Amino acid sequence: MKKKVVWIMATIFLLSCLPGIALAQRPVTLRLAHPMAPGNNVTVGYEKFKELVEEKSNRRIRIQIFGNCQLGSDRVTTEAAQAGTLDMSSSSSPNMASFSPAYMAIDLPYITDAAYQENLYKALDEGELGRALDRVAESVGLKTIMFSEYGYRNFVSTNKPLREVGDLRNLKVRTTASPVEVAVALELGMNPSPIAWGETYTALQQGTVDAQGNTFSLLNDAKHTEVIRYAMDSRHNYSMHILLMNKNRWDRLSPEQQNIITEAAREATAWQRAETLRLEELAWQAFRDRGIEITELSPEQRAELKTRTEPVRQKFAKEIPAELLRLIAETQK
Repeated sequence: MKKKVVWIMATIFLLSCLPGIALAQRPVTLRLAHPMAPGNNVTVGYEKFKELVEEKSNRRIRIQIFGNCQLGSDRVTTEAAQAGTLDMSSSSSPNMASFSPAYMAIDLPYITDAAYQENLYKALDEGELGRALDRVAESVGLKTIMFSEYGYRNFVSTNKPLREVGDLRNLKVRTTASPVEVAVALELGMNPSPIAWGETYTALQQGTVDAQGNTFSLLNDAKHTEVIRYAMDSRHNYSMHILLMNKNRWDRLSPEQQNIITEAAREATAWQRAETLRLEELAWQAFRDRGIEITELSPEQRAELKTRTEPVRQKFAKEIPAELLRLIAETQK
């Protein structure tokens, strides 16, 4: 009888050491926080990610999503992920400058163009650019899971028509805490005010600021269309929402669990980018339906914006790893 008990216990121990069996016996729940509004392109992308992870793992890996700033702003939740009190956090690339100046490479004005977007995606998903950014994440205790599409930011105003570049002057503009975003506003003669995303609607409503730069899709989903009246398709800054995981938590997962999460993230990213195009088109129409005046800039006006913001690119190029700037530049041809 004793021999039989010992044999059973030894068998259980050995089976539990196998990754596949470990996955089957120990369900994992991962908490994911992000600041985006319900229905937003980033939000639905993480919902797809959750669906795929749970499907591929037969619900042995479960994702709990806390969106719409439930657990705080990008910076707050990313600090929590860094500390290990939260498993995963999604942060806009501008807000990642608080964790490493290397992330400012993505946010330099007009460093990317939508005409070369597929090249950028390939470099992020399969190339050295994505691997380089993951090394940056690991240097601050995080692991890159997913480069979610956020989109190109456009300037909007609550009370001043935005029909030419000069109309941006003197606007009190909400920015993130990104030094790059603040510098862009200053070069354009604006008065920047870094405000957390969850406080931006109220700041616009109360007149604390009268402008911001963001994607039309997010502004529509977050109901900022209730307070803005004018917009221009400045496309002055490309942003991503980067899904990051506590590195130690990632390392404790089995190889099979890591593979499931990686595969789900890859599929969710492709789906989310396609969905972003659809939602952005719907947002443009929602702007028109609201009576928001949209100025579509001419090539000459866009070139003027690029020229005006050249000092920002020159200034921050000195603070960003040259290798990252080179890898981004290679995608723009």
